[in-house]
Amino acid sequence: MAAPGHSPIPLLELRTVSKAFEAVQALREVSLTLHAGEVHALAGENGAGKSTLVRIIGGEHRPDAGQVLLGGGPVDFSSPREAQQRGVAVIHQEPTQFPDLSVAENVFMGRQPLRSGRRVDRREMNKRAAELFAQLGVPIDPLRPTRGLSIADQQIIEIAKALSADARIIVMDEPTAALSSLEADRLFRVARTLAEGGAALLFISHRLDEMYTLCDRVTVLRDGAVVAAGEPLSEMDQDALVRRMVGRPVDQLFPQREASTGDEILVVDGLTRTGVFNDISFSVRRGEIVGLAGLVGSGRSEVARAVFGIDPHDAGTVHVQGIELPAGNPRAAIDSGVALVPEDRREQGLILELSIERNASLARLKAVSDKGIVRRSAERALAREWADRLGLKSGELSDPVATLSGGNQQKVVLGKWLATKPSVLIVDEPTRGIDIGAKVEVHTLLSDLAAQGMAILLISSELPEVLGMADRVLVMHEGRLTANLTKAEATEESVMYAATGSAA
Repeated sequence: MAAPGHSPIPLLELRTVSKAFEAVQALREVSLTLHAGEVHALAGENGAGKSTLVRIIGGEHRPDAGQVLLGGGPVDFSSPREAQQRGVAVIHQEPTQFPDLSVAENVFMGRQPLRSGRRVDRREMNKRAAELFAQLGVPIDPLRPTRGLSIADQQIIEIAKALSADARIIVMDEPTAALSSLEADRLFRVARTLAEGGAALLFISHRLDEMYTLCDRVTVLRDGAVVAAGEPLSEMDQDALVRRMVGRPVDQLFPQREASTGDEILVVDGLTRTGVFNDISFSVRRGEIVGLAGLVGSGRSEVARAVFGIDPHDAGTVHVQGIELPAGNPRAAIDSGVALVPEDRREQGLILELSIERNASLARLKAVSDKGIVRRSAERALAREWADRLGLKSGELSDPVATLSGGNQQKVVLGKWLATKPSVLIVDEPTRGIDIGAKVEVHTLLSDLAAQGMAILLISSELPEVLGMADRVLVMHEGRLTANLTKAEATEESVMYAATGSAA
């Protein structure tokens, strides 16, 4: 349905589009319409076909069957460049830019305004870039290098680039996965500005609350087929949306459990790293899930890395079951029963080129080796045990771990560390970038581990996840702890109050 005041003809339409890769049918007769003035959500689990659909819209793939129409006329994009020239822009989760060039140079790359002698007109380029950022309501200096800019600012640069190329169809693929709530709110304001200016936006996110905040309609894919076609989000509650996505009723996103806590297992006292965090003290008891909340940049992940020994600390102590851990020694932490699931599973948690079974055994190589040589049978048995226990969906365990979906990659990282039989589990952004079904599985696993007596420190930028999972919530602001809240005290308001420094 066209937004009021806009043409009823869709800016972009897919008609019964199908796409296969060898024996895998990625899309099955998918139809989608994007109208001027609207933000349209695309939902579905990992593997549902969302990425393939985006690549077809962006000119990376051609459909095997069906049609793509632009403004009512059929098109056949032969490349991403052709799609861009026809007004299509795809903004990815982590933009790729030239870090040593200026913001303005990145915005106009390949389309710089020229003066006589075909020399770049830098004054005009900088002026037009400034006008674009003013139009978006975001103060970014066109003259500064892009190196060091936040992911949020880099995405605004990509949006400015799209506007400079007169893009009318803008695809945002997981744009908020690495953003704080404040940065996400700014992005939503910009997206609404674009829609009000006559653009059509396709928004993809695993965060359902964001869809309801920003989007008008939703199309849901499951197993490559459309199961909900452009339905108004105002007429579909979250439970109904989740059922469409996974094809079955999903139990509560956050399992209900009665916390039964025991002795203090992890005790952090006065932990300080100069210029990063200061005087951090807390404890986690047996059977307890403690949430560590705060805005991006508050120092949460840095504290976790110091506790685990990846990074050194200048003062303070870390005790596990009464034994002090030496600073900067991950091996000592592992031997004492501490495990860390890092926030970036692809860069820090996995070696993507290695097999699933090799990644699953990396933290226990001694246990699967004989005289320094890895025994394949022992390695495979270890990987199979945790694949079965965690419900890993994969082909062969000898396949590269890079072939798995985000949710299944996260299960491999969890399995790798759970195989060490830890008493303390630190999980940093455990559900970032994974679909709703996988989120439920991870939440259930963490709840079960706590019920078995494990002490869990949960770090997450998703406030509903912290509030739904944690028995107690610690809040950080600019490297300091500003709140220690019981489950009854922890609300969105009280956590954000502390996270913004208002309670400091």
